[in-house]
Amino acid sequence: MPNKRQVRAALHQLSTTGGVIHLEKPLDEKLEVELIFHIDRATIRGKGKMLFPMWATQGWLQPFQFTELSEMCRTDLDANLKSFLGQLAQGAAAGS
Repeated sequence: MPNKRQVRAALHQLSTTGGVIHLEKPLDEKLEVELIFHIDRATIRGKGKMLFPMWATQGWLQPFQFTELSEMCRTDLDANLKSFLGQLAQGAAAGS
């Protein structure tokens, strides 16, 4: 965050344009943040803007939008998301 404070959050939803995180306390809307997370073997690091938070039963769900994501990180994220969805589809087909 701008003041160098760090906050841990759980990823709730994720795409190549943004996502939703689960927080104990919401962040200010429009706050510029740096997001760092691991997906499979890739570390994704990008800048984002926090959007309007929504109360959830166990904390807050807060969407964010990537404002700066390197091409390498975007490619890694896209590939990992597609791989994950492919694994889900294979698992669903095997369960049929």
